[in-house]
Amino acid sequence: MFKKILIANRGEIACRVAATARRMAVRTVAVYSDSDANANHVRACDEAVHVGGSAPKDSYLRWEKILEAAKATGAEAVHPGYGFLSENEAFAQACAAAGIAFIGPPPSAIKAMGLKAESKQLMEKAGVPLVPGYHGHDQDPALLQREADRIGYPVLIKASAGGGGKGMRAVEKAADFAAALASCQREAVNSFGDDAVLIEKYVQRPRHIEIQVFGDTQGNCVYLFERDCSVQRRHQKVLEEAPAPGMTEAMRAEMGAAAVAAARAVNYVGAGTVEFIVEQRDGGEMNFFFMEMNTRLQVEHPVTEAITGLDLVEWQLRVASGEPLPLRQDQLQIHGHAIEARICAENPDKNFLPATGTLHVYRKPAQHTAFQRGDVRIDDGVREGGEISPFYDSMIAKLIVHGATRAEALARLDTALAQVHIVGVQTNVQFLRGILATDSFAHAKLDTALIERERAVLFDREPLGLPLAAAASVARTLLDERAMQDGDPFSRRDGWRSLGVTARVFAFEFRGEPQTATLRYLHDGALTLDVGGVSGALEIGRLPEGRIEVSFNGARHTLDVYERQATAHVFAAEGATRIVTIDRLAHAGDAQAEGGRLTAPMPGKVVSFSVKAGDKVSRGQALAVMEAMKMEHTIAAPADGMVEELMFAPGDQVTEGAELLRMAKAG
Repeated sequence: MFKKILIANRGEIACRVAATARRMAVRTVAVYSDSDANANHVRACDEAVHVGGSAPKDSYLRWEKILEAAKATGAEAVHPGYGFLSENEAFAQACAAAGIAFIGPPPSAIKAMGLKAESKQLMEKAGVPLVPGYHGHDQDPALLQREADRIGYPVLIKASAGGGGKGMRAVEKAADFAAALASCQREAVNSFGDDAVLIEKYVQRPRHIEIQVFGDTQGNCVYLFERDCSVQRRHQKVLEEAPAPGMTEAMRAEMGAAAVAAARAVNYVGAGTVEFIVEQRDGGEMNFFFMEMNTRLQVEHPVTEAITGLDLVEWQLRVASGEPLPLRQDQLQIHGHAIEARICAENPDKNFLPATGTLHVYRKPAQHTAFQRGDVRIDDGVREGGEISPFYDSMIAKLIVHGATRAEALARLDTALAQVHIVGVQTNVQFLRGILATDSFAHAKLDTALIERERAVLFDREPLGLPLAAAASVARTLLDERAMQDGDPFSRRDGWRSLGVTARVFAFEFRGEPQTATLRYLHDGALTLDVGGVSGALEIGRLPEGRIEVSFNGARHTLDVYERQATAHVFAAEGATRIVTIDRLAHAGDAQAEGGRLTAPMPGKVVSFSVKAGDKVSRGQALAVMEAMKMEHTIAAPADGMVEELMFAPGDQVTEGAELLRMAKAG
């Protein structure tokens, strides 16, 4: 076994690898960029080496610097995690040339599976079923258009060197193909340095089911069952679970055998995932087709660990050091059910726009003490007070739960998500809870269109409502005022009067609309509240650990309320919301004063403008494309008008709020 390894990654996966290494008495070396100098993964390792600037191309993708760090610190092996250099053939070859073990497959396997088109041809020879499509080398746009027309719409354009939903577009009709191809190629170049694409038939009602495989240097290869990753947004996974609901033993064995055949076809070593698209037909019949093989550890590997009781990173280290696989296929078993939720810094109601900022509050549910299997597990690489930067992926944490049954795991996940409190950065936590509550997910009616199908109940949700949000804010204000009192009855603000009733009006903004709440102090000290057409007695109390108790409108709630910059962030068992106290707002008119300015919604790079000064535009028309957090985002016209001036050029880096272009409204 290795004595020291370097972890060529950051964030939660670096912390996760370090945890296993520590348990196995293997010393670890972290690498870090400028913006990650104080990151959790640096603290999690025994040593750390600075490798460059904040942008990945200046640090985590500089494999020459990473190899220098490995040599300088005496690391015997490099664990690449996922993303960055994990599927970089040149890096794997450079490690071998330097006498440093690459904790992953051989370069030949990375090369064979790295280009989607070539891998499809290889799988066809190995007898693995394929989706109808075009996987050729000729990338002439006219040819690609003809191939898409031949296959029949809808089709899926996919970056040949891609993964993680980058460089992927679904096209419904021929007229949209050229624009989708150009956008896909731009994103592919930015993410992978290669604009080659392949075209495939877009399978209707598809499920995304993947098989975890493992090979060793002795020629052994096994599959560690399947994961269902069908719940996706923008072709990126949101929830993953194992085993796949509705999977029969016969189909599991058939898919497992196909996955092992795919791995053997490239002499695979280490952890890998063979991804299949599963077509669902009437009557319950399912057909599966090879999509791609990810030659690395997957983000969702913890659900496999939960149902098998194994540590896949330990297996990686043992195999990379020359040991045989710890178990044979007949020794592997499934225990219970596990689900993973990806908690991301993003706004689901704005097309999942990535968010950046400071984690002013970051509270998590209690975790089970067992590392590999337990009721609740959290993999993260952040801490309260840390920053979510624009340079890296938007994922904050992975929340994994395990239960005896799927129903038990689902209930446990919802309870755990309710205990995740994040303030300072917009997140998808409430959106995730909404998915769990849908009929589709609750009853395992899964396919990649689940989110779109349940759009009406998933987006623009308000789980708590104005009355409870206002009552929580008022309660927090009153409790804070009581805490500041010095005991003088004449300075008390709890409303006690020797006679009569007095009222106090609170002004709020809730979901963009002005609201008021009237608090009445009765002569005996009792309180009543009138807000949003609801009136009733208000009772409040402070509980341990900063929680508060609120009774209003016939219901009693235990709440966590965090106030920041006049906004009360309210967390309850039913969900979370926020409400703004208007009389403490600063610069409330700034947004209206901007007039016809169109600003960058996040830090990033201007990719292109589709208009020029003097052009007339219509509401909703695409004006510009920005790239941030490895994804492209389209800026659209908020109203009819005319473009007056472009403030930047393609390729320019911009800060959040920077004016991209100026537009005069029509009329």
